[in-house]
Amino acid sequence: MSSGPAGGGSRQPPRQQPGFFGGGPMGLAMPVEKARNARGALARLLRYFRPYALPVAVVVVTAILSTVFSILSPKLLGDVITDLFVGVAAKLRGLPGGGVNFAAVRHLLLVLALLYVFSSAFSWAQQYVMAGVAQRAVYTIRQQVMEKLTRLPINFFDTHPHGEVLSRFVNDFDNISSTLQQSLTQAITAAVTFIGVVVMMVTISPLLTLVIALTLPLSFIVTRGIAKRSQTYFLDRQRRLGELNGHIEEMYTGHVIVKAFGHERRAMDTFEEINGRLYKATWQAQFVTGIIMPLMNVIGNLGYVLVCVIGGILVTRGAMQIGDIQAFVQYARQFSQPITQLASISNVIQSALASAERVFEILDEPEESAEADAPRALIAPRGDVAFRAVDFRYQQDQPLIEDLSIAVQAGQTVAVVGPTGAGKTTLVNLLMRFYDVGAGQITVDGVDVAGMRRGDLRRLFGMVLQDTWLFHGTIRENIAYGREGATDGEIVAAARAAHADHFIRTLPHGYETVLNEEASNISQGQRQLLTIARAFLADPPLLILDEATSNVDTRTEVAIQEAMRNLMRGRTSFVIAHRLSTIREADLIVVMRHGRVVEQGTHRGLLAQGGFYADLYNSQFPVKATSPA
Repeated sequence: MSSGPAGGGSRQPPRQQPGFFGGGPMGLAMPVEKARNARGALARLLRYFRPYALPVAVVVVTAILSTVFSILSPKLLGDVITDLFVGVAAKLRGLPGGGVNFAAVRHLLLVLALLYVFSSAFSWAQQYVMAGVAQRAVYTIRQQVMEKLTRLPINFFDTHPHGEVLSRFVNDFDNISSTLQQSLTQAITAAVTFIGVVVMMVTISPLLTLVIALTLPLSFIVTRGIAKRSQTYFLDRQRRLGELNGHIEEMYTGHVIVKAFGHERRAMDTFEEINGRLYKATWQAQFVTGIIMPLMNVIGNLGYVLVCVIGGILVTRGAMQIGDIQAFVQYARQFSQPITQLASISNVIQSALASAERVFEILDEPEESAEADAPRALIAPRGDVAFRAVDFRYQQDQPLIEDLSIAVQAGQTVAVVGPTGAGKTTLVNLLMRFYDVGAGQITVDGVDVAGMRRGDLRRLFGMVLQDTWLFHGTIRENIAYGREGATDGEIVAAARAAHADHFIRTLPHGYETVLNEEASNISQGQRQLLTIARAFLADPPLLILDEATSNVDTRTEVAIQEAMRNLMRGRTSFVIAHRLSTIREADLIVVMRHGRVVEQGTHRGLLAQGGFYADLYNSQFPVKATSPA
């Protein structure tokens, strides 16, 4: 059944979504949203890995082994080159035993091939195991959040934009998932690579290692300066991109109005202006980050030149082998890579921790009040409803409903009317226990609703709202949502009762017509008819209609009213209406104003009183004065 009652409370603006735009090769990026308590978020996130301690240990070990085997390869390759060089040089000099020792070379090449194979195998195993662990951990968190959302009070959804909740459930989980699967293993690999490369470089030549290390401060100075400048441009780029997206969305959402008032040229001019600013900001950001590679190449080449010159001198003096020079050059190329990788990963991890913190905020939200220890259930509900001295407020300092008392007998049709903000929909929210009363009592058949399970209580009601809710599926499935296990005959009967059967059969596929995500392939009035059919199919003892006929034409409205009188006979129904013409036949009309019931009675009786209801009715149907003949 269609649900989603509106509530009070102020809406909170959505927080900035985590994300970053890739910059230059050093991982320069837009500043990402950072967690307020990164350490706490990380510790809490790691708890989800406790059940997988053994697989995580396997990931760490395989990552270390894969990296170690990869690091040893350049040294062995250097030894092969040394053996070839020494053998050929000895033969050219005519020394005894000169020539290449191909047996030793083959042995080294075989070991080198095995190292490559083992490195790749352990790398594959690391990725395979980590993918399973990460996805199982995220699956657990996602399941907990989904279960949590079902236990949160309606107040949470009233005070959090739906797009914000959706972003946390989709974008933040994707961010966490990709980070756990990729970035953590990359961080381990980068750290082991840096340590291993430094050890191998020192082992080969402490002097050349010192030469390479001297280029590091220069690299940090360059990257820091460029990062500071590029962040300013990336921030400007993000602002311009937001302006452009907002303008495009606004223009295409209201394109009919734009065309009707002839503002196409103005819309294009605005687009070109924003697009020009975006072009400038993007060009500046990409240019600044793009120059880092040439600068880093200059610094790297400076180190390579020094290594080659000094290494060549050492080789000529017999202090180093030529293969060691070749291996050292490879290690020097790998030296800055893990630093770059760690710098980039730090941004990704910060973003993931911010996402995790946003997800944990949902898990920490206060839930609905606990169910009664000994809940009561209605075996054969009649439909007597009573509000007894009910007080309620959305905010503690702003009273809304005070001392509300209403008595409704089973089978009556009760219309709740009043101006906007009078508390009509709030009345329904309290009746369904979407909110709990602050004081007083609401009973159904004499049983306090606070003493019933929420699920048992809500199954007593069918609900049709002004804002229709239909899901992606066939028309038959959408109507059948009202009652599990309904037969095709019952579905068709409900559609006929709601006067929806005729239009459904005129569609190309009839009841098998598939509605899209927004059900925009049928009209608003037809969508409303389907939600009414869904409520009829549920056949509940109590029915709530919140402006249920506001989106259908007058003729259909009259037919629906007639069908309601037939199908709701013997069932209690609450009708919230602004159009007073729809509730003339109600058994009881409750008139609300500022959260209080100011009048109760029938349509004729209230008109005769000449009070607030009469004023509301006459404002919609003014009596035209006749001029004297």
